[in-house]
Amino acid sequence: MELRIGWLYPKLMSTYGDRGNVICLQKRAQWRGFDVTLVPLDRQSEAPQFDTVDLIVGGGAQDRQQEIVMRDLQGEKAQALKEKLDGGTPGVFTCGSPQLLGKYYEPALGQRIEGLGVLDLETKHPGLEAPRCIGNVVFEITASPLAEDLKAQLGERPIVIGFENHGGRTYLGKVAPLGKVIQGYGNNGQDGGEGAFHRHAIATYSHGPLLPKNPFLADWLIQKALEEKYQTPISLSPLDDTMATQARKAMFERLGLSSRVKTA
Repeated sequence: MELRIGWLYPKLMSTYGDRGNVICLQKRAQWRGFDVTLVPLDRQSEAPQFDTVDLIVGGGAQDRQQEIVMRDLQGEKAQALKEKLDGGTPGVFTCGSPQLLGKYYEPALGQRIEGLGVLDLETKHPGLEAPRCIGNVVFEITASPLAEDLKAQLGERPIVIGFENHGGRTYLGKVAPLGKVIQGYGNNGQDGGEGAFHRHAIATYSHGPLLPKNPFLADWLIQKALEEKYQTPISLSPLDDTMATQARKAMFERLGLSSRVKTA
């Protein structure tokens, strides 16, 4: 079986180590014997290339780079991406990418940047004097059916740990939050929500990068991508995640959360 991973604008949207999500997906698929192809989806790409990928990854960006991407990702390319996500293609989108998929982003300086409208959310920067949302973030996944799938896999409620660094505040409309904040800011530091979830697409402010810290999310994305592609149930062979489990345990202890959440 082959897995084709589409990487949105890798040179413009890979801040805070977000390329680690691509590497994690690539390696965890290859370790199981799948053929993996990385497909850059950037300014040189045409709309038909979006149709060739099975899983899409988007990272964060500074305001300037994000504006360049939003200007390029229009017309047929934007429609192709929207159709993929609406059709059930899995994806993981971090920080700037969810803002791109939303209705718009209002930066601290400059004009509003229109988004694709795939996700019913809006992002606004409160101004240059406002503090950034920076620090470790821990949240419980609550979005359905992701939460149910992961609980069945893990035998416990799925807890994600990551690192957030964003100035914009995101407000959801008719789209489910990805999870409920246990520690940190999440979407806006007010309503307790973190990220958003659409079909099989994960949107989040969690860098870290996200997937190496939470490998069960990577496996869920790989499984769903292959099931969507081959239209058959997929069972992934287990991998040795001892180091990831130990790292999660250490972080929960450092944050004083080891008594509240399990570390597996």
